[in-house]
Amino acid sequence: MKRRRLTAEDRELWDRVRANTQPIQRSDLEVERFDPDTTLPAPAPRNLLKAKSVILGKPVGPSRSPAHNLAPAIHDHIRQTPVQMDQKSFGKLKRGKLRPEGKIDLHGMTLERAHPVLTGFVMNAHSQGKRLILIVTGKGKERDEGGPIPVRYGVLRHQVPQWLAMQPMKSVVLQIAQAHVSHGGGGAYYVYLRRHR
Repeated sequence: MKRRRLTAEDRELWDRVRANTQPIQRSDLEVERFDPDTTLPAPAPRNLLKAKSVILGKPVGPSRSPAHNLAPAIHDHIRQTPVQMDQKSFGKLKRGKLRPEGKIDLHGMTLERAHPVLTGFVMNAHSQGKRLILIVTGKGKERDEGGPIPVRYGVLRHQVPQWLAMQPMKSVVLQIAQAHVSHGGGGAYYVYLRRHR
């Protein structure tokens, strides 16, 4: 690579930078050594130490295994949402006793393809007066190559509940629940729709 010569403007800028800097002294670089004979400050009272102490980035106290799951499982999140529909109907729904009036299978679709298809299906089912639909996402494929950034297992399975919680579907969806094993289990969702008005 050919070296570029400094222009007069570059040289002037460099001279101004050099004029405003001072060389570092070797004594400034040396780290203070710990002297055990020096007295340490008195420890703080106990009531001020309510927060965990940290030494070299590790909490002091009983060791816990680190949680590597960056986000809670989608099924745990859905289970924790309050029940919006009738409790008796919700019990039947969870046991697989209610029969879905419509079903869509999103297997093999990309996120870009699945989103408009799902939106159209849900809105169409609501306009037809259907109350319970089944959305099959599949459980997902194991695609993590072991790289430094984890890859989510079952992309559609995690994305569909988020789409259902956004407009325009949010206005017609009353309840989302994981499907019973007879209807697909962890790879499918029941979506209970609001009454059509």
